[in-house]
Amino acid sequence: MSYSKWIAGGLGWAFGGPIGGLVGFAVGALVDGLRGGEAPPEPEQPRVHAHRPRPGTTTRGDLALSLVVLTAALMKVDGRVTRAELDLARAFFRKHFGEPQAQQLLLVLREVLKQHIDLPGVCDQVRRHMPHAARLQLIHYLVGLAHADGAVSRAEVDLIRRIAHLLNVSDKDLESISAMFGRTDLTQAYRILEVDPAASDDEVKKAYRRMAMKHHPDKVGTMGEEVQRAAAEKFKKVQEAWERVRSARGLA
Repeated sequence: MSYSKWIAGGLGWAFGGPIGGLVGFAVGALVDGLRGGEAPPEPEQPRVHAHRPRPGTTTRGDLALSLVVLTAALMKVDGRVTRAELDLARAFFRKHFGEPQAQQLLLVLREVLKQHIDLPGVCDQVRRHMPHAARLQLIHYLVGLAHADGAVSRAEVDLIRRIAHLLNVSDKDLESISAMFGRTDLTQAYRILEVDPAASDDEVKKAYRRMAMKHHPDKVGTMGEEVQRAAAEKFKKVQEAWERVRSARGLA
């Protein structure tokens, strides 16, 4: 599958503004078949500018390019980018988007890494156009990437918190998403459900219903199967947390 087929038909607002400025050259090169060893697209193949989605709609292309830019910011946080970090990014993209897309997203990432990233401007663009459920998924991707090497640095934690704040993702939401990585013990389960361990049974049940609605995969149903699968993993963590708390409390 060529990059143009994967993203051209599903790219809206991300091709403009700060994000478009960062990825435009790389995307243009890929769509024009300038990547080494790739044949040019067929004459009838639509270009990136064609068939824009309805204004205001967030697509998988918008989410993927936003992820690439924020991944670059995360990789640059310590002032240098290593081969091991690039390999981790490629493996992460492969897991969530598939091998052909991973190769092409990595090429876009390499281009973005060469440039200055206006993080407030990028996050403002994302916040204005991307619904809350998609922003939660974006943060989930970033936290997962930070955990990919088995060790999350203080600089990564601080940057992800800053990104979350710029995206209007609350500290509670960030704490809940962060708790989804690693073993779900009882303490982590309460964090995932965003409820105090001292809360009543009714409050815990309400918290579970609220979280199940917030993280349901259908919330990102317009963004493609890849994004829905990732959202389903997050939703499963909410279910596991509920089962852990329910069992500990002896709830029906």
